[in-house]
Amino acid sequence: MAFALLLAALCGAAPALADAQKLRVVATFSILGDLVAQVGGDRVAVTTLVKPDADAHGYAPAPSDARTVAAADLVVVNGLGLEGWIDRLIKASGTKAPVVVASKGIRPIEEADDHGHGHGQDHAHDHHADPHAWQSIANAKVYVANIRDGLVARDPAHAAEYAARAQTYLGELDALEKDVRDTIAKIPPARRRIITTHDAFGYFTAAYGLTFIAPQGVSTDSEASPRDVARIVRQIRAEKIPAVFLETIADPRLMEQIARESGAAVGGKVYSDALSGPGGPAPTYLAMMRNNLAAFAKALGAN
Repeated sequence: MAFALLLAALCGAAPALADAQKLRVVATFSILGDLVAQVGGDRVAVTTLVKPDADAHGYAPAPSDARTVAAADLVVVNGLGLEGWIDRLIKASGTKAPVVVASKGIRPIEEADDHGHGHGQDHAHDHHADPHAWQSIANAKVYVANIRDGLVARDPAHAAEYAARAQTYLGELDALEKDVRDTIAKIPPARRRIITTHDAFGYFTAAYGLTFIAPQGVSTDSEASPRDVARIVRQIRAEKIPAVFLETIADPRLMEQIARESGAAVGGKVYSDALSGPGGPAPTYLAMMRNNLAAFAKALGAN
């Protein structure tokens, strides 16, 4: 009888214990980690494999990453070939956690230049896809919806919380998109051209009409050839492109060389593939996009 009472008490306590436990979510890189945190709130404990100010393209997972993934309740990846290492890591970890592909449903932009650089993808059909879909705020909304659905499927008891937080955040993304469009509209059309290290802003161009030119392809694994650099310098001079920008994840020497040889101004640092640390100017996705927008507007002479 005493054993039966004890068993009943333990069974009654189990739901409360589960309710208090946070969902352990592993995100592949910092931008995804922030989006998960925005939707999950206090219900999730987020671990990011590729840390702020670090490059996901050529990341080499450590043994500790396999242990982290093995302990996860949910894994969130970008997809589109960004994390060429993630399939191997998941397999090595032995995790049974569901995997959410945040970019699911987004139509990828194909790499339009002749660099031919891949990302070391596990899937051949991704070799020429531009993985930087988050640079379009409309795509970021798709990420949020996919993350919300993944959290709900894994933790249905708190579906209403995830849905409410996602809805609030989608409203903040709407406000951000309005600010982006309003700011770019104030930049003279002839000045809406920028040089960046690698081709990370194709979705931004497609969505908002600011043109980005890069000596590297869509991956930072590639190296720009002297011919690429010479072509960019000629283009800057011929088209009077006003500024080059240094990406925080890239070696600045290439862009400094291009600025020196072309006479273009260095417009500052922008965040393409990673957030800054908590004390930096871009610790969240919203802050990253606003930081970049302010840098573009200042360098290009927004009215």
